[in-house]
Amino acid sequence: MQAFDDLPLRTKRLVLRPLQKHDDDALFRIFSDEKVMRYWSTLPWTSHEPARAMIASDLAQTSRDHLRLGIVRSQDECLIGTCTLFNVNAACRRAEVGYGLGSFAWGCGYMNEALRALLDYGFRQLNLNRIEADIDPRNEGSARTLERLGFTKEGYLRERWIVGDEVSDTALYGLLQREWKSES
Repeated sequence: MQAFDDLPLRTKRLVLRPLQKHDDDALFRIFSDEKVMRYWSTLPWTSHEPARAMIASDLAQTSRDHLRLGIVRSQDECLIGTCTLFNVNAACRRAEVGYGLGSFAWGCGYMNEALRALLDYGFRQLNLNRIEADIDPRNEGSARTLERLGFTKEGYLRERWIVGDEVSDTALYGLLQREWKSES
């Protein structure tokens, strides 16, 4: 598996780039929003500290077990979300995908566009064979996004997550390199 080279990634409307120190306010704005965090595996952020810690961890990263990219709108350079390949297993050529988008940017097709670029990078540049997603099955928007990208729902795990006082299930999705059809 190659190193995380050839960054940033560019699409028609977006730039996907590593997080930078000045991104902490934008990250806090996104991940403190209860609508964004509704189906997340953690509670909404209540301070800037998780944003600062995330950025510091990414900047100090010495291993290649995850790649988190900020999703930036080209037109105004606004950070609108993140997308991540994590739990990268080089021996099995497998990774998981995670993503979050500010509610102010919902309904514009940004996440589909960003994930298409990230998945293409994962399959073509990193030579991954399989990319998996673990979502809350009540998150219909996320399920539709994955299905539009070619993911197959492969499983269902009952009461997998407990966030605060809420217990939730997991829907597992998978996409294989041979199934991937990019637009490029």
